[in-house]
This record gives sequence, C-alpha cells and structure tokens, in this order.
Amino acid sequence: MVVEEASILSRASTDGTMASDSPARSLDEIDLSALRDPAGIFELVELVGNGTYGQVYKGRHVKTGQLAAIKVMDVTGDEEEEIKAEINMLKKYSHHRNIATYYGAFIKKNPPGMDDQLWLVMEFCGAGSVTDLIKNTKGNSLKEEWIAYICREILRVRSSLVYLKQKPKET
Repeated sequence: MVVEEASILSRASTDGTMASDSPARSLDEIDLSALRDPAGIFELVELVGNGTYGQVYKGRHVKTGQLAAIKVMDVTGDEEEEIKAEINMLKKYSHHRNIATYYGAFIKKNPPGMDDQLWLVMEFCGAGSVTDLIKNTKGNSLKEEWIAYICREILRVRSSLVYLKQKPKET
C-alpha cells in the first residue's frame, strides 16, 4: 500500500510510525485510492478556515499530539488531476522556509453516494494568516517593521516560484 506520511512527524514520534521510506512520486504515479485512511493517525480539532476547495482544520497527530493544519477536500473525479498537482506542488516546495511543511496526504473513505475526502496535512502556523494578523490589530495599523517583513517574505517566495517556473526542465 502506498503511504504518504510525514518525515517531520517521524522525528517527533518516538516509534517512527510516520516515516516514509518511499521516494517522491511524480504526478502520474500518485494513486489517490491507495492513500491511507487518516483514522488513528490524525484527528480534526477545530475549523480554522474555509477556502474555495474545502475547509482547513487545526488537527492533531494522534500518537504525538503534534498540531497540524489539515485541509479537507471532497474528491470528485473531475478534480483528480488538480488534486494530484496540488500534492506534487506541496511535496516539491514545502522545503522552502516560507512555505508550510507538507506532512502527507490521506483519503477518508465515505459511504457510497458521498464523495471521499482528501486530507492534506501540513505544518500548523498558529499565528494564522496575514489577514488574521490585520484583523487582530483591532483598528490599529501594523508597525512598519511588520509590514516590511511581510512584504519582503512574500516577494522572496514569489521570486523563488517565478524562478522555478521559468527554469527549463531537465531531459
């Protein structure tokens, strides 16, 4: 069975149950139906946000208690390639210091007639989004140093992604 699990959580786990010995797979090699069920590995704690493709929850690794962000999306046949592309993007770029670390992908099987759910598990960033930060200022503006820091980090990520997108593929 193909198991996508997090090496970062394996370092936190004393029994190493989250280690993945399988090499990174390409877009064509990801078999969503072969992903493991998250039951007994991760649990949802609370809803922290809604997005275009699903909800984001604060979650917890059952054995270690380590927090994680879990994006839960319904899996429909027409979105399968987009889902595979997102998994590959997370796997490829999550090593960047400004991108949340990707821990793994899981499929929660639902009864017939209901869509299965994909759980994308990533590093939990407890401070929230930049939008949350702005909302929490309660009418006060952010300090100039914070604005400069946020802008600089966004530009660093953007320049890295532009470079990677323009970099010719090796043959």
